Amino acid sequence: MAAATASGGNTSFSNSPLIQNSDSNQIVVPEKKSWKNFFSYLGPGFLVSIAYIDPGNFETDLQSGAQYKYELLWIILVASCAALVIQSLAANLGVVTGKHLAEHCRAEYSKVPNFMLWVVAEIAVVACDIPEVIGTAFALNMLFNIPVWIGVLLTGFSTLILLALQQYGIRKLEFLIAFLVLTIALCFLVELHYSKPDPKEVLYGLFVPQLKGNGATGLAISLLGAMVMPHNLFLHSALVLSRKIPRSVTGINEACRYYLIESGLALMVAFLINVSVISVSGAVCNASDLSPEDQASCEDLDLNKASFLLRNVMGKWSSKIFAIALLASGQSSTITGTYAGQYVMQGFLDLTLKPWLRNFLTRCLAIIPSLIVALIGGSAGAGKLIIIASMILSFELPFALVPLLKFTSSNTKMGAHANSYLISSVTWLIGGLIMSINIYYLVSSFIKLLLHGHMKLVSLVFLGLLGFSGIAIYLAAIGYLVLRRNRESSTRFQASGNSQTAETLPREDIVHMQLPNRAVVRSDLD
Repeated sequence: MAAATASGGNTSFSNSPLIQNSDSNQIVVPEKKSWKNFFSYLGPGFLVSIAYIDPGNFETDLQSGAQYKYELLWIILVASCAALVIQSLAANLGVVTGKHLAEHCRAEYSKVPNFMLWVVAEIAVVACDIPEVIGTAFALNMLFNIPVWIGVLLTGFSTLILLALQQYGIRKLEFLIAFLVLTIALCFLVELHYSKPDPKEVLYGLFVPQLKGNGATGLAISLLGAMVMPHNLFLHSALVLSRKIPRSVTGINEACRYYLIESGLALMVAFLINVSVISVSGAVCNASDLSPEDQASCEDLDLNKASFLLRNVMGKWSSKIFAIALLASGQSSTITGTYAGQYVMQGFLDLTLKPWLRNFLTRCLAIIPSLIVALIGGSAGAGKLIIIASMILSFELPFALVPLLKFTSSNTKMGAHANSYLISSVTWLIGGLIMSINIYYLVSSFIKLLLHGHMKLVSLVFLGLLGFSGIAIYLAAIGYLVLRRNRESSTRFQASGNSQTAETLPREDIVHMQLPNRAVVRSDLD
C-alpha cells in the first residue's frame, strides 16, 4: 500500500504477509452479481457478535433482571440497534479503503496520540478478557466443582486448544463460532421456557425507556459497555479484509450490503439471547413464591450464584445448561479477543505476534487481577470485577468510535459507494448520547463520593483535584479527537474497475494472521 507521508502521520503499511506463508485461505467472491454471493460473506459478523453474548453481558443481564426486572430491556434494544449501525460502519471502512481502523489511526495521527490510542485499545482488549476468564472459571465451577481461582488459572490453557483449530481454515473456525452461538441461544431458550416471563411486561420493558435511580444508570452504562465494545470496531474492520471481493463499485456496494445483512442476522441472535437472560433473571428473582434465601441471593446476583438460584427454582439441569452456555461463551469470546489484539498491535505498531503468544500475553494480564480478586473476594468479588470491566469498556468506547466516525465521514468516496453518510450521521448521534451518559454518570458518581464519603478535608481536596483533573483530561482527549481535522488522504478509496491490484483486497497479512499454519487455497466456499 502506498505510503502516507503527510506531516503528523505515520507511514502506512505493506500488504506483504507479516507472518510468512506461501499459501492462503482466501474466500473468493465471484465477480458475477448474485444473491448466492451472500454466503461468501458469512462469518465476520458472527465472530463479532460473540462479544455481545460474552460472560460480561451475562453478568450485567442477570443483575439488571434481578434488580429491575424488565425495566432495562430497552437498553438492550437501543444498544443492539446502535451496535448494528456502528459495526456496519466499521465493516464499510475496511471494505472501501482496504485498511482496518488501527491502520488508519497509525497513518493519521502522530506518534504520541497513536501510542496513547494503542494503549487505550490494549486496555480495552484486556478489560474484555477479564469477564471471559471469570465466566469460564464460573462455568468450570458449576460443571466440575473446581474452585474459582483454579478455574481462572485453567482458562490460560483452554483457549489455546481452540486457537489450534484455526490451522484447519478460517471457514471451519467461523462455523465453530456460529455453532457455539447457536448453542448459547438454545440453552437460554430452554431456560426461558421454564421461567415463563410475562410477555406484556417484557414488551413494556423493551419499548418504554426508564431509569430509576443512580444504580439503574450505572447498570445501564455497564450494559452499554458490555454490548458496544471498542475492540469490536478494530476487529470487524479487519475481518472483512480476509475476503477477496471484486474491486469495482458494484462489487464494493454488494460487499457493504451483504455485510450489513450478515451483521444484522448475527446481532439479532445476540439480542434475543440477551433478552432471554434478562427475562429469565427478572422472572425468577421477582417470583411471588421465592424463598427468603433465594431473595437474598437475587439482591447480589452474579454468574456463580445464578446457577445456584436456577438449580433450586427450576431443577438441577438448568444450572448445567447455564454452565454449558457460559463455557461456550467464554471460550469463543477469547478467540475473537485474541484476533482483535492481533489487529490492534499490527495496525498501531506494525508488529504482529503468533496467535498463541498474543493470547498468552493478553490472558496473563487478564488473569492477574481476576486471580487476585477471586482469592480475596471470592465469586462475589469476581462478579463485581466483571461489572467494573464492562464500565471501563463503555468509557473507552469514544477513543475507537470517534476516529472511526472521522475516517468515514471525511471520505466522500466512501459516502457515495457505501451509503455511509446516513450511517455516519446516525452513529455521531449515538456516540454523542453514549458519551453524554458516561460523562453524566462519571461526574455525578464522583460528586456523590465527595459529598457522602465522610473523608477528612485534606483527603477530600486531594481526591477532588485528582478526580476532576482526570475528568478534564478525559474530556480534552475526546475533544482533541473530535475537533482535529483529518488529512484527506488517510481514508483513500480503493477501486480499480474489476481488477485485483497490489493495493486491493484480500489483505494477505490479515489472512495469515488468522491462519498461521496449515491453509489451503480455495476459490470459493469450502
